[in-house]
Amino acid sequence: QVQLVESGGGSVQAGGSLRLSCAYSGRTFRFYAIGWFRRAPGNDREFVAAIGRSGESPVYADSVRGRFTISRDNSKSTAYLQMNNLKPEDTAVYYCGFHRGVPEPIRTTADQYDSWGRGTQVTVSS
Repeated sequence: QVQLVESGGGSVQAGGSLRLSCAYSGRTFRFYAIGWFRRAPGNDREFVAAIGRSGESPVYADSVRGRFTISRDNSKSTAYLQMNNLKPEDTAVYYCGFHRGVPEPIRTTADQYDSWGRGTQVTVSS
């Protein structure tokens, strides 16, 4: 079973930056796209960004495009989410998960991902 561990969250003022990491281990992790999702209190899990198996074809939610950058390094078994110019509406628990199967284009709904980590809290104050 694939295991994912998110880290790098914290509290930051609006306009600040954080870099989230998603360390993964287990079978065939490099065969799957990875997605970042977030869940604000009382909300459903929301798509943030995803990246292909070898780092190709990154996709972003409109709300974060131009501010966040997703990347991955399979040699280090880690995916990243660089978050710049953070806004209070970015406050949420951030999760990473693996895409189910190998569809193209990359899907952007949470039901297409599994093997979620436990999440890391990001809090942005105004």
